[in-house]
Amino acid sequence: MATGIFIVDDHYMVIEGIRSLLQNEKTIEWVGHATSAASCLSFLKKQQPDIILMDVNLPDKNGTDLCKEVKELYPSVLVLGLSTFNQQAVIRNMVDNGASGYLLKNASKEELLDAIATILKGKSYLSFEAALSMKKTAQDAPLITRREKEVLSLIAEGLTNNEIAEKLFISIPTVNTHRKSLLEKFDAKNTALLIGKAIKYGYVQHEG
Repeated sequence: MATGIFIVDDHYMVIEGIRSLLQNEKTIEWVGHATSAASCLSFLKKQQPDIILMDVNLPDKNGTDLCKEVKELYPSVLVLGLSTFNQQAVIRNMVDNGASGYLLKNASKEELLDAIATILKGKSYLSFEAALSMKKTAQDAPLITRREKEVLSLIAEGLTNNEIAEKLFISIPTVNTHRKSLLEKFDAKNTALLIGKAIKYGYVQHEG
């Protein structure tokens, strides 16, 4: 019986590219695609594929959050993370939220088929580059608290100290303290450098 594959990605060329790679495979059945988390969840109410190829960056929801939601609602559906990112934190988040594997978008057809076959056997699959990233020690990545991570995410979104204070229900001096601490921990002279380093270490995802 053919394996039902569904893809969630907001780039039509990516969807078409993967579909063309898989269309002649007798063991694969293309079930459909979604360009947002909402349309993916809507589809799943009617039909569940065997595997979802899931982009990490979606317009309406983070792919890692969607992965967690899908696994809670439909535990038997396997999720294969699909991304241009190979930062350790991004891969770990995806796997921690229930993904059976992680593949970069530059993967070959052979690697994609290998990943599908591997996770169908109940094993986990990491693409070569993703596995390499996971093996690298995170010793050089600064350790930050949960609250600092929240503040960092909002800084990256372009929010002001006042807006961050309002959103997190904390005082403006507290936001300033967290901001100073983050600049010190990341050894960054300004906000732009801070965000750049946060992206490098996978604490923040850049668009793409």
